Amino acid sequence: MVKIECSHKKLSVEEIEQFEIKHSLKLTEKYKKFLLQWNGGYPELSIFKISDELGKSVLNVFNGLGDMYDNLEKVIDIYEFRLAKGFIPIADDSAGNVICLGTEEPYYEKIYFWNHEQEPEDPDDMSNMYFLASDINGFLDNLYEDTKE
Repeated sequence: MVKIECSHKKLSVEEIEQFEIKHSLKLTEKYKKFLLQWNGGYPELSIFKISDELGKSVLNVFNGLGDMYDNLEKVIDIYEFRLAKGFIPIADDSAGNVICLGTEEPYYEKIYFWNHEQEPEDPDDMSNMYFLASDINGFLDNLYEDTKE
């Protein structure tokens, strides 16, 4: 089980439901449980594989809800016209790329890596997005620590 440092204020189910209504989206049950447990923060294990082509990256922070620097609502606004429809940015890496959660079919619940260096002009062109995991739990399970010094 992954541990997350500096998690923020505990959320209520009602706060998450208000967020969903405000942003007209339906978060996955697993992601809601993640928010209820951690509400963002810095993962203890932070390395993940993007693809054979791109290699690995280091997760910087998970966005949370509420009064914090890495506020999910603020980050959604920043990427509103840059991400494909049906995705929200739930985390970022140390190079300014984002880890996205699918909130609409056919990508609902899936986790993708969005590479800003390959950003297309059309946000719905997903050529810069790489599948990472079937859900938030699978993504968390794939995080690891680099043991090579």
